[in-house]
Amino acid sequence: MTRAAQTRRVYYIEEPIFTSEADRLEVRQDASGVVVVTPHLAAGRSLAESQACTARLLAELVRREGLKDYDLWVYTPMELPITAGLTPRVTVYDCMDELANFKGAPPELRRREDILFRRADLVFTGGYRLYEAKRERHPSVHPFPSSVDVAHFAQARTGLADPADQRDLPRPRLGFYGVLDERFDIELVGELARRRPEWQFVLLGPVVKIDPASLPQGENLHYLGMKRYAELPSYLAHWDVALLPFARNEATEFISPTKTPEYLAAGVPVVSTGIRDVIRPYGERDLVRIADGVDAFEAACAAALAERGTPSGEARRERADRYLATLSWDRTWADMSALIEQAAERTVAGVADD
Repeated sequence: MTRAAQTRRVYYIEEPIFTSEADRLEVRQDASGVVVVTPHLAAGRSLAESQACTARLLAELVRREGLKDYDLWVYTPMELPITAGLTPRVTVYDCMDELANFKGAPPELRRREDILFRRADLVFTGGYRLYEAKRERHPSVHPFPSSVDVAHFAQARTGLADPADQRDLPRPRLGFYGVLDERFDIELVGELARRRPEWQFVLLGPVVKIDPASLPQGENLHYLGMKRYAELPSYLAHWDVALLPFARNEATEFISPTKTPEYLAAGVPVVSTGIRDVIRPYGERDLVRIADGVDAFEAACAAALAERGTPSGEARRERADRYLATLSWDRTWADMSALIEQAAERTVAGVADD
């Protein structure tokens, strides 16, 4: 969004805030250039009524802002009703995950996704496994696995100060950041921590959709809560191994973890379970160690620790740096933008043919 905002106006519609006041849109300009739009809706309505109200407010915003030719970018089919009053030039469905496989997914989601596939001019997927699952459902599906802001995460290599809440933890440290939910392999991490009491496990992120009491506990397990994007390099700078300990289940079949290239840009060795979009390309290029099961994962972590500071470890880091040099969010947006313009041209040509 920040890249797109350099050449066009970008309006990001947040989830609503429910209040006792009259319905309105709060509109503010972010420092990045993105315009953040937050609906404030009267509480007490049904979901359908709230979405219909947001749809009216958005249609008014479009008129008020004088938007004639604009594109619609949809992340979740569940919010499709709020677009009812819009007439976009191009509709993009940015399919970041197989949301219907997530715990607590509403049954309505699949039906709305079917509608969105029919309406969309373009479908972007957040990885290759997801592309394979969606490419038969639309004539213009394009994979865009996660890119990375290399310069941001490479700050971890520059001697950043150790954050206060992990400063006193012993080494080695094995870290993870991200949402702790049904995708996080509780049993794997718990057993690793039990087997290796000398390893410190640093876990950053909110606990969502699972009982916090179900998380493994121990003197070497440290849950430090959610951190800001700007803080992540300082944590990574003082980790010895970065982990992708994802469970193998329906919720992880289609994920393409953004943190994979972020960990590598920070220069930290990475160990992951066998997630398809980590295996390809990172495992196949021998940039990330792939291991399933406690025994194999433990051995991979031990190998990663042993390799730090060695010629083979430096060679692995250099290979990762060469690969990361081919990635950037600027390039991702340029490719996406070109596809959007091509879709707009097809739409115009189709109208002319009619």
